[in-house]
Amino acid sequence: MDTKSIAISTLVLRIFVLLSLIASAVVLVLDNYTLSDDIQFSFQQVIAYRYMLATAVIGAAYSIVQLPFAIYYASTEKQLIRNDFLPQFDFFADKIMSLLLASGVGAGYGVSFELKRFVNAAIDALEFFGAGDLSEQRSKDQQFLNKGIIATSILLLGCILMIIVSLLSSINRSRK
Repeated sequence: MDTKSIAISTLVLRIFVLLSLIASAVVLVLDNYTLSDDIQFSFQQVIAYRYMLATAVIGAAYSIVQLPFAIYYASTEKQLIRNDFLPQFDFFADKIMSLLLASGVGAGYGVSFELKRFVNAAIDALEFFGAGDLSEQRSKDQQFLNKGIIATSILLLGCILMIIVSLLSSINRSRK
């Protein structure tokens, strides 16, 4: 790959990483519900979802900081900072950000699938012991957890794109 195509690819991928992380955070923040008896539930009550939101916000902030450097590099094919600092920083920071986003994805999927199984079993047990019809609770819980899975999947997309950016920064570093 030539330098120009790596620079443009990196820029485009960083923009898509930023967009996917923002989309994941928005879906997660909007994930809440209220039952008919005014019981409210939101993503903030699930610690893993808060962690997932934190990883998305940190990743988005990192992407915003990296965008001016990527734009300059794509337009001039020269680094904004002329020594080896920027390729080294990109190399290590992109790797760390990839791992951070991957941990957010793991937390999001883990808690979502475990809670789905647990909630279904708990509602089945309550209905078996005569707690009445809990179909509204089951439906709202499933929708809530499905939105968590959607937010996690969007975060996974951002993580995969960041891994590709990380590979491109490895190629860029090895050229220096």
